[in-house]
Amino acid sequence: MASGDNVDVIEVVETSFGGGNRGDDVSSRLNDSGDEDDKSTTGERVTFDSSVAQHGSGGPKTPSGMSRGKSERERKIGHRRVGVGGEITYKKIQTTQIMGSIQLGIQHAVGGLASKPERDLLMQDFMTVETTNFPSEGSNHTPAHHFSEFKFKNYAPIAFRYFRDLFGIQPDDFLMSMCSAPLRELSNPGASGSIFYLTEDDEFIIKTVQHKEGEFLQTLLPGYYMNLNQNPRTLLPKFFGLYCYRCNSKNVRLIAMNNLLPSAVKLHQKYDLKGSTYKRKASRSERSKKSPTYKDLDFMEHHPEGIFLEADTYGALVKTIQRDCRVLESFKIMDYSLLVGIHNLDQAAREKTEPRLSTTVEEEPGEAGYESGSFVQVEREKDREERIGATALNRSRSINRQRLVAHSTAMESIQAESEPIDEEDDVPSPGGIPARNARGERLLLFLGIIDILQSYRLKKKLEHTWKSMIHDGDTVSVHRPGFYAQRFQDFMAKTVFKKIPSRKYHPNQPLLTNLTSMLAINKAHS
Repeated sequence: MASGDNVDVIEVVETSFGGGNRGDDVSSRLNDSGDEDDKSTTGERVTFDSSVAQHGSGGPKTPSGMSRGKSERERKIGHRRVGVGGEITYKKIQTTQIMGSIQLGIQHAVGGLASKPERDLLMQDFMTVETTNFPSEGSNHTPAHHFSEFKFKNYAPIAFRYFRDLFGIQPDDFLMSMCSAPLRELSNPGASGSIFYLTEDDEFIIKTVQHKEGEFLQTLLPGYYMNLNQNPRTLLPKFFGLYCYRCNSKNVRLIAMNNLLPSAVKLHQKYDLKGSTYKRKASRSERSKKSPTYKDLDFMEHHPEGIFLEADTYGALVKTIQRDCRVLESFKIMDYSLLVGIHNLDQAAREKTEPRLSTTVEEEPGEAGYESGSFVQVEREKDREERIGATALNRSRSINRQRLVAHSTAMESIQAESEPIDEEDDVPSPGGIPARNARGERLLLFLGIIDILQSYRLKKKLEHTWKSMIHDGDTVSVHRPGFYAQRFQDFMAKTVFKKIPSRKYHPNQPLLTNLTSMLAINKAHS
């Protein structure tokens, strides 16, 4: 394991975090000559363990994984290329080399902190950059490896160690997750062109970021630190590391974050919500995917009555969103989203107990009777609740508390506010926030705010001006930070999430009957 003396270069750069010039000094650290902005990255499974120096990837050392002659069958998205034979490269570097090198760098960077005593954070800790050279033949501080020679930059290592400790992540566990097994590339990258890698144990995400996003994250770190100390219940991303891999004048910048949507739980629906309606509908190609990510208009179509939460849970969630939006607005951040993954307990039970007649044809959520007038009869719902309880919703608060720390501290805190909905002993407990849809079906929600590294700069101002000349300015996604935050809060509190009527409303009636009655009354008044 590397020691704290194994760093070739440690830079401490004075950075101003106030005024209009914030990030200018950070830029000098992140921006190297010959660099290309990160728009996307790629990867395929690459085995990495302590013997990587001896067994490597077996690939060529040359960073160029493809010939310069481009085939018509070659596919390219940003810097990501997929060759005719399926070979994946990023900035003309084989992804096996990139991922193996990154894992080697993270192992060295995190392991090197073991010899450094824990202490209170200083302002200079947010500005420190450690750079380590990794020659192929090895050095006194780094092992030999079968990759091209590269440099690995570790930004604010002491600060990120503090953040990992705050979220209950031990160094050995972090290293085990990041470096002991192959990383998996998620098949559904975002519209920004960023590529996401998931650790084998499902705990962490590694995401490529552009130069400006990496720079902006560094300017956020002091405020991020203050917010976490004052407001540990947050839906904001949990950042665990900021790194830069450099090979042959090509930079690949990455951030390590919590994984909001555990793959061990089947998500029946997934939404990226901004509170905007302009072009906020999933494309036909997106809807055709096995696990599509829907948008605002899709949600309003699938859940016109919203998603119902216990009153305490609703209050805790709305307050958390309001606090987080105030933080984002203070940094002039906008264009963020609420990512919502929905696990339907009743649907999962049906899939286990009923014949699978639709193994080849998937039902669209909008066709499954989510409109308010298509309730299944209460007696049938009672049978379902007797057959499949939801003690998991209550039991998961204690059983999965340790495992879910990396997913969402806020989710656990909000979940603790809720009451158990049903009782049953034989249902697995995947965690999540308990909820109901308009049909009374029991849901588990996994959610968090994502894409917070977009500031309201000139490009966004021009984009909003152009769009608002053609469309209603209040409906477009790109907007002033203050307006964006308020619209975001209103949409979540009034359209997406609703309060379940109190059980004291009709104490002798089951919860579903109360919910059905409330919706019927609302519909009659409308």
